[in-house]
Amino acid sequence: MKPLLEIKNIETYYDLIYAIRGASLAIEEGSITAVLGNNGAGKSTILKTTMGLIEDQPDKGTIEFKGQRIDGKDTEEIVRLGISYVPEGREVFEELTVRENLLMGAYTQPNRRQINTAFERVYHHFPLLKDRENQWAGTLSGGEQQMLAIGRALMSRPELLLLDEPSLGLSPLLVKEIFDIIKMIHAEGVTILLVEQNARMALSIANVGLIVENGRFVMKGPAKDLMGDKDVQEFYMGVRSEASVKGYQRWKRKKRWR
Repeated sequence: MKPLLEIKNIETYYDLIYAIRGASLAIEEGSITAVLGNNGAGKSTILKTTMGLIEDQPDKGTIEFKGQRIDGKDTEEIVRLGISYVPEGREVFEELTVRENLLMGAYTQPNRRQINTAFERVYHHFPLLKDRENQWAGTLSGGEQQMLAIGRALMSRPELLLLDEPSLGLSPLLVKEIFDIIKMIHAEGVTILLVEQNARMALSIANVGLIVENGRFVMKGPAKDLMGDKDVQEFYMGVRSEASVKGYQRWKRKKRWR
């Protein structure tokens, strides 16, 4: 069975910066795929390239959605085909109300009935947005703006949702709430590609995990396997191995007696 989204050997440049180096990725329909990596590894660039947000990129390679080439297409056309994107940093329209922001995401809907259905769905996931629908988006908290950004992306009723760092800058309690909502959206049948630095949370809800370094995927596997991998634990979850912990303790004892 052909993947819902298939990225083949793409290369992406920012001016003279080689951001993505021959990356390939297959997203199965109905899955949650988590892409992990440090700052500057190329995670966000993969999503932006997929959405056609970087002019004249990818420079090489192909991107297919439901068997159709989408590399080279305008972002608007990609959204109409069934992909939505939640950018890093939320990027809500601060001088518009919550409801007006949501309407900005509904431009692909053909009629008022489907727009109203989309509103009902968003307000089901985010009842707080219903309560604040006439409030300026710029006055919302960071967590509320993240809810709004996800809600805006859902207004186009996507088959595939790309999420870029949804936990960024949020408190642990809000992070848990956002990830619970992501699981609910997935349970409704939306396939999810999740870029995230919070490796523990991302892998806890994902089916498949990938790690990107310097624009290349260096590790891939079932999320539960990556969760148990010692290198992943040490470098992406902050869990030191027994050897590194013992070495740190020896260093600390020596320093104490100087």
